[in-house]
Amino acid sequence: MATPQTTVRDIALEQPASIRVFEHFGIDYCCGGRKPLAQACQERALEPEAVLDAIKEAAAGGGEPTRDWTQTPLETICSHILATHHAYIRAELPRLEMLAQKVVSRHGTTHPELEQVQQLIQALSPDLLEHLAKEEMVLFPYITNLERNLASCGPRPLGCFGAVRNPIRVMIAEHDAAGDVMARMRVLSDGFTPPEGACPTYRGFYQALAEFEKDLHQHVHLENNILFPRTIELDESCA
Repeated sequence: MATPQTTVRDIALEQPASIRVFEHFGIDYCCGGRKPLAQACQERALEPEAVLDAIKEAAAGGGEPTRDWTQTPLETICSHILATHHAYIRAELPRLEMLAQKVVSRHGTTHPELEQVQQLIQALSPDLLEHLAKEEMVLFPYITNLERNLASCGPRPLGCFGAVRNPIRVMIAEHDAAGDVMARMRVLSDGFTPPEGACPTYRGFYQALAEFEKDLHQHVHLENNILFPRTIELDESCA
């Protein structure tokens, strides 16, 4: 049973339906999920009991079911991340850059924060793409081979990084950096809220940013809180 002292991360792991609630209230359950719910609520001027009640309602039924990944094979999780989140990022980053350019050219004079948002996107894009490449070329293949080899009583796969917690530590730091950039964009854009009378492109840009942030949260949660801890446990069991 979740309480205000339970960490946001643990609630998300134990009750996957809570993720929809955290998204609704703007509570970070991935990079910032290590803090107690009470602290997360205090930072957003929310009542913990109201959030817990919403989680109970979400878990009781209604809405699209949220998949529980805690027992899913690691190879399946990696494949899902590649096909869903990595593919989304690669498709969406060029679109965000294009929308940012259009909105800045039309509204940048009256809304100077748009240029700051554009600069953040331009800085985030190459870092995220490099991050994806490292996962796709090095970390995920190792995780897949590790699970397969241990299942068949084979040898532990060779890695160029020592223990797997070493590259995972780097990936988590990069997740935190990306989360910080998205948080800065959220502040600059007043929660991705377009001003009154904003044109359709302006509105579409902010909606796209909100959707990108939501997908990134789900992506990072799946890696930080599920895939990576299970991988470290598996890797160290055969050390």
